[in-house]
Amino acid sequence: MKKLNILVLGSGGREHTFCWKLAQSKTIDQLFLAPGNAGTAALATNLDIGVNDFESVKKAVIQNNINLVLVGPEDPLVNGIHDFFLDDPQLNKIPLIGPQKLGAKLEGSKEFAKAFMSRHNIPTAQYGSFTSEKIEEGYDFLEQMKPPYVLKADGLAAGKGVLIINDLATAKKELSNMLLDQKFGKASSKVVIEEFLSGIELSCFVLTDGSNYVTLPMAKDYKRIGEGDTGLNTGGMGAVSPVPFADEKFYKVIQDTIVQPTIDGLKKDKIPYVGFVFIGLIRVGDAPYVIEYNVRMGDPETQVVLPRIKNDLAEMLYATAKGKLDQIELLVEDQSATTVVAVSGGYPEAYEKGKTIKGLPSSYNSIIFHAGTIFKEGEILTNGGRVLAVTSLGDNYKDALLQSYKLLEEINFEGMFFRKDIGFDL
Repeated sequence: MKKLNILVLGSGGREHTFCWKLAQSKTIDQLFLAPGNAGTAALATNLDIGVNDFESVKKAVIQNNINLVLVGPEDPLVNGIHDFFLDDPQLNKIPLIGPQKLGAKLEGSKEFAKAFMSRHNIPTAQYGSFTSEKIEEGYDFLEQMKPPYVLKADGLAAGKGVLIINDLATAKKELSNMLLDQKFGKASSKVVIEEFLSGIELSCFVLTDGSNYVTLPMAKDYKRIGEGDTGLNTGGMGAVSPVPFADEKFYKVIQDTIVQPTIDGLKKDKIPYVGFVFIGLIRVGDAPYVIEYNVRMGDPETQVVLPRIKNDLAEMLYATAKGKLDQIELLVEDQSATTVVAVSGGYPEAYEKGKTIKGLPSSYNSIIFHAGTIFKEGEILTNGGRVLAVTSLGDNYKDALLQSYKLLEEINFEGMFFRKDIGFDL
């Protein structure tokens, strides 16, 4: 295998983790990130390009002799970057990891995903889908359901388009806010109403070349801002892998009833798919149900999944691009990995950027993954809601968490906040 020049698109903790893992590869010549962050700058060349600026991405690919592109976030995939590459004679021979626009609808449209699950008998919550013209039918549908009521914006809403409401009158009002007042903009021009499933959540990650696949280590993330899983939803406040309650028996049920039917369903529906499938699951009793699909790796779950994989990531991605994933045997570290995310004060609502990050140690046993950071005039400054994540490995998740928390005590920036109870429900 020749040495690769790889371009990773994105700027968050997930992309820093990809970069950290790829930098360890023997098969890489040069590594680029667009746009990257202060953490990736130490491992790769950051390019000042937005992930949805496809023409600038094309220029960078040609100028830097890129052999493979890895797309981190969902936006460019839903907007069709893979199709852009396939349609361009200068780019169509360059493999891109991430599904085409049709496959990306699994994340881009909740209704599309639910219909896919329904067609392929993949266990998920009962649902109905409504537009502003059908709002009265939406009200009727709510009246037939038991509380709590789950309302989901159909389109991308940066992880914030889901409402769980206990009261019928409030649920109707919020349905009106979403459909008529565009509470989540264009994303809520259609709303999916679902039955509420009560259980414990976990995330399953699959890498597929379109016919073969490998299931990566599972993880559990913590979405809410407040301890004890209270308060507003965020992009993720921490994660743990492996998931203690996902034993071999439960894992087999996930494979048989969800993973295999998902990959088979993509083939049956003639949906070309090369890249990661993130399956958000909930365990109800002993049965797993799908809450949602994402068409990329999760953040912050990537920060605990990749450190447990012993394989060369560049080799895995190259095999994926060439349709030879069946030749890869996944090797997984026995140790547990945990990550804890430090966020800006006020997040996930309004927060300030540009705060100096102090106390970043020069040597440590854990890994610090940057998310919303920027390097400016010799200082590392905050540049987002989720600022950085501290990942540690240990013989069990409790040992690993202790290490992460110990290191977080040394780091500080104005308004810094992190949850002190990651793993509390395990």
